[in-house]
Amino acid sequence: MTTLVERWRAHSTLTALGGFGVAAILLFAVAPAALSDFRLNLLAKFLCFAIVAVGIGLAWGRGGMLTLGQGVFFGIGAYIMAMHLQMADAARLGNDVPEFMEISGIRELPSFWRPFASGPVALLGILVLPALVAAVLGYGVFKRRVKGAYFAILSQALAAALAILLTGQQAIGGFTGLSDFRAFFGFKLSDPANRKMLFFIAAGTLLVVVALVRQLMRSRYGELLVAVRDQEERVRFLGYDPANVKIIAYVVAAFFAGIAGALFTPIVGIISPADIGVVPSIAFLIGVAIGGRTTLLGPVLGAIGVAWAQTAFSEEFPSGWTYLQGVLFIVVIGFIPAGLAGVWPMLKGFLDSRFRRATPTAPASVVVEPQPEIEPEKVESR
Repeated sequence: MTTLVERWRAHSTLTALGGFGVAAILLFAVAPAALSDFRLNLLAKFLCFAIVAVGIGLAWGRGGMLTLGQGVFFGIGAYIMAMHLQMADAARLGNDVPEFMEISGIRELPSFWRPFASGPVALLGILVLPALVAAVLGYGVFKRRVKGAYFAILSQALAAALAILLTGQQAIGGFTGLSDFRAFFGFKLSDPANRKMLFFIAAGTLLVVVALVRQLMRSRYGELLVAVRDQEERVRFLGYDPANVKIIAYVVAAFFAGIAGALFTPIVGIISPADIGVVPSIAFLIGVAIGGRTTLLGPVLGAIGVAWAQTAFSEEFPSGWTYLQGVLFIVVIGFIPAGLAGVWPMLKGFLDSRFRRATPTAPASVVVEPQPEIEPEKVESR
């Protein structure tokens, strides 16, 4: 038994390494060679969405937490990066405040902007603040055993509240947000080579995030997270606190969303409340659901596919994409709960069952018992 388990793990590891190798070749070699600069920048944007989707797949697919407010953590990372880039551009031009503040009549830099003028502090804030906010929210929610639809509504309300709050704050751009970034840590964003560098950073980050989540899923914590999703009361009876298990998954998902938001800002060149509100949070969730929330690569492929479809179809049918997206979400949830990643196993099971029915069963072999031989003398006497 031990040998079989070791062989299975070795085979799984080799398969995973092969998959990561193919993904690296596609992202770092094929995509830059096959796509134009514009399309490559679009793909980098989609990769940011995929990073968020990986975290949602862990929290929702494995932990059963319907996270409708990932835009909150995405926005925290994005705005911290935007504030740093704006202050770096202002310092390069010799100004005390960013240009949009001068236009708005703000002559003094707000105090909450000042720490993020430093690059290391900004990076630390991107990594720590979303996770810290998620830890505080998760502790207050999960310790009170809030779950299901109540948790989903609460998380969505937080995203809506943050978007409304940012809309009314002129010190961080108001409803128009922050834009017109000239450089990214000293690299000019107008240079196509630097834009390609951002794509490579996003691609590498996605591969690292997927590898980390794979290790979490295969670990004992991953098994415990699934147990909490399926039988929370039994896990509590065994001596574990389900709230702590959920908090960890929620914090990891927020950590990934903050990193994705920070990469999104220089790649797209703008961040506004419209990018972090309720609608983007639901769009993250739709991609995960369509791709397959319980799998590792399903959220990644679903997020990239939905984002690509939105870009492609919205160009041809600007008013019809929203309806198509809603119909696709309803079809997947109603008829393919496992997402597109579950289509092949479902089809394979259907074909196997049909093949078994179509194959005639072989008739049972008739066993003929040997008859005893009759001696000739006895026959004559008869």
